[in-house]
Amino acid sequence: MSTSTPPSPDRIVDIAIGYMGAKQLFAARRIGLFQALADGERSAPEIADATGVTPRMARILADAMSALGLLTRANGRYGLGPEAAAYLTGEGSELDLGPFLTFLNEISYGHWLQFDQTVDTTAPGDLGMNEERWGTFMSGVMTYNALHARMLGAAFDFSGYANLLDLGGLSSGFALEALRANPGLRATFVYDPSFTGAVAEQVKQAGFADRAVVTGEPTPTARPEGSFDLVMVNHVVHRFDAGQNEQILRNARAAAAPGATLLLLDFFLDEDERQRPIDALHAGEYLVIDGTVVYEESQVRGWLEQAGWRPVDRLALPGSPRVLVAEAAGKE
Repeated sequence: MSTSTPPSPDRIVDIAIGYMGAKQLFAARRIGLFQALADGERSAPEIADATGVTPRMARILADAMSALGLLTRANGRYGLGPEAAAYLTGEGSELDLGPFLTFLNEISYGHWLQFDQTVDTTAPGDLGMNEERWGTFMSGVMTYNALHARMLGAAFDFSGYANLLDLGGLSSGFALEALRANPGLRATFVYDPSFTGAVAEQVKQAGFADRAVVTGEPTPTARPEGSFDLVMVNHVVHRFDAGQNEQILRNARAAAAPGATLLLLDFFLDEDERQRPIDALHAGEYLVIDGTVVYEESQVRGWLEQAGWRPVDRLALPGSPRVLVAEAAGKE
C-alpha cells in the first residue's frame, strides 16, 4: 500500500476559479469599496453604508479581497493593503488602475467567453465595438500603458542621454517618464498621424513642449531623421507582421547614433524553464481581442540582429511587459 502523499490540487483549483476573484475585484472597484477604506478601517456594515450595497454583499466582497491579499482583516474590520492603496483608491491613488479594470470587465472578459471559438479557429472574437465601447477600450489600454511606463521609469536609468526617439508607440507616457527623469533630455515622437494630436496635447500638458517634437508617419514605413542616442519602440511589434517589424527596427537603427540604446517593450514568449505567466496569458488576450501576436523572444532577437541591433539585456517589469535592451551595432 502506497504511503506517498498525492500532489496537491491547489494549483489547478486556483487557476480554475481565478475568474471568480477577477469578477469580485472588478465589482469591488466599481462600487467604491477601496475608496471607502481610503480614510481608515471599516466593518462590513460600514462598507455597505458607504457603497450602497447590502451588508451581505459587502462582507462577500471584502472577504474575497482580503483572501486575495488586497485588504487586511482584523476583529471584523477591513483595511487597505499596500497594493490597493497605491492603485485602487481613485484620485487618491499613486496611479488609478480603475479604467484598466473597467476595460477588463466590460470588454476583455466578455471576449474571453468567445475563447473556445478562438481555440478552434485561431481567429479573434467579435469585438462588437461602438463609440462608447471604444472609449472604454482606449481608456483601459492607456491606463495599463501608464503603469508600464511607470515601471520602466523605475527600472531604467535615463540619465546621460540627450536625444530620445519614441517610434510607433501608442502612449506618450514612456517618453514623458524619461523626460521627467532627465531634465537634459529632448524627445522626438514619430507616431501614426491619427495619434499625433493627442500626443502633442499630452506633451504640452506635461510641460515639455519646449523639449519635444511630435511628427506623424505611418509606423511600418516611418523613416525618422536625426541621430538619437536612445530609441524606444513600445508596444509596436505585436501589432505588425515579421517583415514590417524587421523594417521598423531597421529604420530605427538608421536614425540611431553610434552606440545608441534601444528599449523594445512588449510581451514575449520565452524559452526559459518556466514561461513568465503574464506574457503567455497575453498571447491569448491579444489573439481573442483583435488577432495581434505575442511573438517568441528568439524571433524578435533575430529581427534586432538583422536590423543592426545587438541585444544586451532583458528587463522584467512588475505587472507589465518585458523590455529587450539593445545597442546599435556597426552600420551594415
